[in-house]
Amino acid sequence: MTNSRIAAVDVGNDSLKAIFGKLEAELNIPNVIAQDIEDRPVIGIEELDKQESVDGIHIRLHSPALKDNNSIYRVGNLAAKSGNSTELDPGSNKSEEDQTLVMLFAALALDAAREENNEVFKRKDNVIEATYTLGTGLPLREVKEGKDVGYRSQLLGSVHQVEFLVTPKYQGIKVNIKFDEVKVYPEGFAAFINLVMDNDLNVINKELIDKQILIQDIGGLSTDVAVIKNRKVDDDKAQGFNLGVSESLDAIREEIYARHEVELDSRADVVDILTRKNDRNHIMVRGSRTNVHDIVDRILLDLAKKQYRHLRNTWARNSQTEICYFIGGGSIVLKDYLKTLNNSLDGYNIDFFEDEKESVWMMANAYYKLITDFAKKNQKAQPKAEEKVAAKTK
Repeated sequence: MTNSRIAAVDVGNDSLKAIFGKLEAELNIPNVIAQDIEDRPVIGIEELDKQESVDGIHIRLHSPALKDNNSIYRVGNLAAKSGNSTELDPGSNKSEEDQTLVMLFAALALDAAREENNEVFKRKDNVIEATYTLGTGLPLREVKEGKDVGYRSQLLGSVHQVEFLVTPKYQGIKVNIKFDEVKVYPEGFAAFINLVMDNDLNVINKELIDKQILIQDIGGLSTDVAVIKNRKVDDDKAQGFNLGVSESLDAIREEIYARHEVELDSRADVVDILTRKNDRNHIMVRGSRTNVHDIVDRILLDLAKKQYRHLRNTWARNSQTEICYFIGGGSIVLKDYLKTLNNSLDGYNIDFFEDEKESVWMMANAYYKLITDFAKKNQKAQPKAEEKVAAKTK
C-alpha cells in the first residue's frame, strides 16, 4: 500500500505556509519566483550544502498543470534577490496562476526530500516517489465562481516532477509528486473552523459556535469577508474584494527607493520593516538609522480606510453580527490603523489575534485540521469497504 503523507498548504499572496505529517514539519517560503538558467553561478560552491535548502530553492518543473512547462525557477528567498523576480499581481486568480503551482510543488518536494522521510517514500537512484493527501484553499470569490473544481482536477491524476538543480543538500534529486486526494476549502470557512475547533475538531470556543460573526481576511491581493451563521458560511453574503496589502507594500517600497535610494528585495522585506519588534518603520540609509514612518503612515492609513469601508458596508447588510475578527497577514500590518479608525468612528465589536503567528498561520492550521479529519475518516471507511468486497467474493 502506498504511503500518503498529510500536507496542509496555504499559498498566501505574501508567503506559503505548510504543515506536514503529524505536525513534525512546517515551511514558510516567501511567495516570490524568478525564471532562471540551469547552471546558476554560486560563489563558494563547495560550501553549498552547509546552507539551508529553503534559502536556495532552484528547481526545474515538469507538470501538465503548468502553462509554462519544463521551466527552471528560483523560489522564495533566492528569487527575491534576483533582478527578474515576480510576485502575484492584484486582480489575478490564485487558482489560475502558474506561480501558485510552482510554490506548492516546491514546498512538497522540499518536504519529500527531507532525510527524515526516507522511510516514508520510495527512493531509488535519487528519484523519490511521493504521494500526498493535500488540504489547501482558495479565496471565497474563486470558490463561489467554481474555480476550485478546475484547480483540484489539475492536481489529481497527474505526476508533477520537481528536479532540484543548484539547491543546498538536494542537488540532483528528483521528486515525483502524486496526490491521493486533494481537498480545496473556501478560506472563510477554514478560518471559522480554526477559530472554534482544535486539531481533533472538538469545539474549543463554545461562546462563538452559535454567534453570527464576520471574518475579514486581509491578504496580499484580496480581502475575503465571510459571514458565519448557524455554524456555516452564508454563501450568499460572503464577499471577496480585489483589495489587499500588496499594492500598498509596493508603493512603500517604491517611495523608499525614490526618497532614500534604498532597494528592498521583496514585499516580505517591507512587511519585516512594518512589523518587527525593534526599530519598526526604520531602515538603514548609508549606515544611518532612518525613520520612514511618514511614508508608511500615509499609505497604510489610506488602505485601512478602504478596509474599514468594507467592514461598515458588510455590517450594515448583516446588522445582527456580534463580532468581526480580522485575520491574515494584512490584518497585522493594518491592526493599529483599523483600531484607531474604529475608536474614532463607529466603535464596532472587532478583534485581532495578538499572537501574530496564529493569525498568519490560521489558514494552514485550518487546512491541517480539516485534511487530517478527512484522512482519519477515510482510513476507517477503507476496511469496511474491503470487508464488503471480501464478503461478495466468498
